[in-house]
Amino acid sequence: MGLSEEIRNKYQAVIGLEVHAQMLTKSKAYSNDRNEYGSAPNTNISAITLGHPGTLPKMNKKTIDFAIKMGIACESTIAEHQHFARKNYFYPDLPKGYQITQDTTPICTGGKVLVKSEDGSTKEIGITRIHMEEDAGKSIHDIDPFNTLIDLNRAGVPLIEIVSEPDIRSSQEAYNYLTEIRKLVRYLDICDGNMEEGSLRCDANVSVMLKGSKEFGVRSETKNLNSIRNVQRAIEFEIERQILANENGETLVQETRNFNAVTGTTTAMRSKEAANDYRYFPEPDLQPIKVTQEHIQSIKDEMPPLPNALFNKYTSELGLSDYDAGILTDQKEIALYFEEIIENTKNYKSAANWLMGSVKSYLNEKAIGIDEFPISAARIAGLIELIDSGKVSNNLASQKLFPAMLESTDDAEKIAVANDWIQDSDDDSIKALIQEVFDENPSEYERFKGGEKKLMGFLMGQLMKKSRGKADPKSASKLINEMV
Repeated sequence: MGLSEEIRNKYQAVIGLEVHAQMLTKSKAYSNDRNEYGSAPNTNISAITLGHPGTLPKMNKKTIDFAIKMGIACESTIAEHQHFARKNYFYPDLPKGYQITQDTTPICTGGKVLVKSEDGSTKEIGITRIHMEEDAGKSIHDIDPFNTLIDLNRAGVPLIEIVSEPDIRSSQEAYNYLTEIRKLVRYLDICDGNMEEGSLRCDANVSVMLKGSKEFGVRSETKNLNSIRNVQRAIEFEIERQILANENGETLVQETRNFNAVTGTTTAMRSKEAANDYRYFPEPDLQPIKVTQEHIQSIKDEMPPLPNALFNKYTSELGLSDYDAGILTDQKEIALYFEEIIENTKNYKSAANWLMGSVKSYLNEKAIGIDEFPISAARIAGLIELIDSGKVSNNLASQKLFPAMLESTDDAEKIAVANDWIQDSDDDSIKALIQEVFDENPSEYERFKGGEKKLMGFLMGQLMKKSRGKADPKSASKLINEMV
């Protein structure tokens, strides 16, 4: 839209995100219909999902436990006593005409998510609430040119809605926050986080105000954003649109908007609903639930280490860089594999380098996850110890030993011994080989002796050929210099 930097800098964006995460349960929230993505349309349904007269919902206990996990991860307060509500509105893909949700007693209140702000510092984004509800079906507009098609497989799928405080101040912070939320739900195994499949969706509330103002501007809500990048793009468009409206003296109205991923623009859908538009009332067919502190503690005891805790451990205790720690904690499976490696070696930097280098390259090349990687963490630790003890060079380990380990179940040392790859650390035998290199390459020897130090690489290469890679490079280069 072409805002000048001067005008842009007059305003402060105020952003809050509502994230809907579909829970990884086998069945739906209030029925035993399958919760499965990709099934043929309208096959994962029953009279309960469709809200036929006389049918009654039944609580899926797993959804409660999953919501508690997220609350613990965000340091929220878990409500001991809760009841459910009906949220009434009409959509063609909402078969009952209402959603079962939580209104006045969300399962989690308060809490925070730590994110990186634009200057690289750590910032707390407050959590308002996390509540459980069921998903609606799906309206499909792009198959039939004349009709909207309805697939009700998604109707009744369990969700948690994670509502942030309006603490986010830029599209980049929103991007970082959503990345962190996705990472958390994946670490906790409560949602696969696949936004392209709709299992994680985001609504972005955006307003702008003059810097220094105490009063928030009129906000818009952009619905159902299906990628982290599109969340960022929609927020950027909204910030600029609202600043321009303010600069031109236009009156902004509170409204719900759509995002067009092709054009990168938002358009008005409808005026924003207020709570009274939904006519909430207590759900009469579900019993209130009570969550005990003992149950919360039992869930906490089973939870995996979380990314922020691991990041702090890797940077503070293990001395790794922020970059390394960020890569290692990006995926839970990689982090847990790294945890296994460092149970068997104290060379943390080398462990990180092998995992981020050769191991990840192999995973990418084969398009597999770490769970399918053929070398155990303990065997990688053994490889590191073999290098650290000086028995094999790093070069030989990466070029010969690591590929051999991919094809064998033996440990690194056994493979190295069987292939005669153990380094020769006997100075006398290495000196004899160095002398052979000098005798066979007199011209290069004389030039090196005359001060042409770049020939060290050539001489080392010849020595490595003669020793079949078994000469220790560090001691060999020292001996070459001594023998000239």
